[in-house]
Amino acid sequence: MTIPPFVLASASPARRRLLQTVGIEPIVCPSDFDESQIPLTEPGNLVQTLAKCKAETVISQFPSALIMGCDSVLAINGEIYGKPANADEAIARWQLMQDNVGDLYTGHILIDTIQNRSVVKCQVTRVYFAKMSDRAISAYVATDEPLKCAGAFALEGFGSLFVEKIEGCHSNVIGLSLPLLRQMLADLGYEVTDFWS
Repeated sequence: MTIPPFVLASASPARRRLLQTVGIEPIVCPSDFDESQIPLTEPGNLVQTLAKCKAETVISQFPSALIMGCDSVLAINGEIYGKPANADEAIARWQLMQDNVGDLYTGHILIDTIQNRSVVKCQVTRVYFAKMSDRAISAYVATDEPLKCAGAFALEGFGSLFVEKIEGCHSNVIGLSLPLLRQMLADLGYEVTDFWS
């Protein structure tokens, strides 16, 4: 079987680093898909649909490739949260998140343009947030890190200080479930080791 180039349809440096950590050097091709077009309110459906739309946006550029799209949201008390728009929104979000529990949903798609096949899956990880003072919340938001992330925190950054524990896949919270990626590649007939660079 021919091993196609691995394309990541995402501008996320965290997703790229996760792939590099496990030996996959992706071609990065950020999608410019407008997420506001998708009005879904169920988090699992939303992230899978957005992942699919992002990957399909770049498909015409890669006639023979394996294209990965991902999208993440945090759900708290049934409400869906993506990236905060500004610092005020991030502070308000953390006032809600602190001493609370959220579910981090990441939708994943792999489109194999050679086999004309695709696999779509969702991974959910439960996140327990620490009790925080207003001062700590303001200081964290001032780092700008929360403004770049779905859920307003980065588990691989300062945000790890304010997460008490997680239940489920650790890498999913960073933006891409590595165990799920391995399974999805297997569904398409590949070993993850086929993509080691």
